[in-house]
Amino acid sequence: MNLEETVKSSEYIYRGRVVNLRVDKVETANGRETTREVVEHRGAVAVVPLLPGNRVVMIHQFRLPAGRVLLEIPAGTLDPGEEPAACASRELVEETGYSAGRLRHLFSSFLAPGYSSELLHMFVAEDLTSCEGRSDPDEVLKLEIVPLNEAVDRILKGEICDAKTICGILMVARTLGV
Repeated sequence: MNLEETVKSSEYIYRGRVVNLRVDKVETANGRETTREVVEHRGAVAVVPLLPGNRVVMIHQFRLPAGRVLLEIPAGTLDPGEEPAACASRELVEETGYSAGRLRHLFSSFLAPGYSSELLHMFVAEDLTSCEGRSDPDEVLKLEIVPLNEAVDRILKGEICDAKTICGILMVARTLGV
């Protein structure tokens, strides 16, 4: 059974630095016409930085849409034409002041495919060494080193509620058997 939709027309409502908003008129697989609102995003990365002893370097950051400070793993948006691994390395240094001796891709996933094209590439960073990090001028971050098993507990208690962080932490915990 064919489930694909056919785009009949597109109109850009907004073009921004990070996202564009497009409204598409589509024909569904069953022949009906409807509209789809699409947030275009060039993609992002997230990194689970692991220190010896299965400790995770995490950041506290105020997130305006959430209306509060969240505890997260480092992450960032891909620059145009940038490879995900290069972006992950850059974001790790910028946000934590650590560089990775080994960077391993875990998975890629769409964050909200019902309305967004954003594809997130998840990495684990190991063999970390301290270096000079420079966060973006519009970012104010506070580091916290969290044992991996404690991070899992904090997810289960609802203290960590950022989706990319939950996915990354749980994937690393499963991989390591924690």
